[in-house]
Amino acid sequence: MGLTFVEIEVANPANPKIRQSVEFLVDSGAIYSVVPTAILKKLGIKPLTKEEFIFANGEKIVRKKGGALFKYGEKIGVADVIFGESEDSTLLGALTLEALGLMLDPLKRQLKPLPMILARSTPR
Repeated sequence: MGLTFVEIEVANPANPKIRQSVEFLVDSGAIYSVVPTAILKKLGIKPLTKEEFIFANGEKIVRKKGGALFKYGEKIGVADVIFGESEDSTLLGALTLEALGLMLDPLKRQLKPLPMILARSTPR
């Protein structure tokens, strides 16, 4: 399987008119999206907390986490975002894909609409 890259606009949820287009590697196996800290700071997005991550070799790192607005075509969603450092890849993770109502088609290497399902407590 190959790699899938997409251009997505990132914005501050408090001021969505100011946004920046970012190229992401789609990683549906990653939970969070990672955006370079410089871009998030430029958009006025501030960290809310920190998160610890573990590499496959057991090494642990800590990164800042906040929230961002993501726009892909007509799809808009808000999701957690990791403040990427210089050695981090820019990734589009599963929470952002779900917030946008999208999924990765691994064979066509494209994003496509995610079937949206709601449950009801009583049948109609």
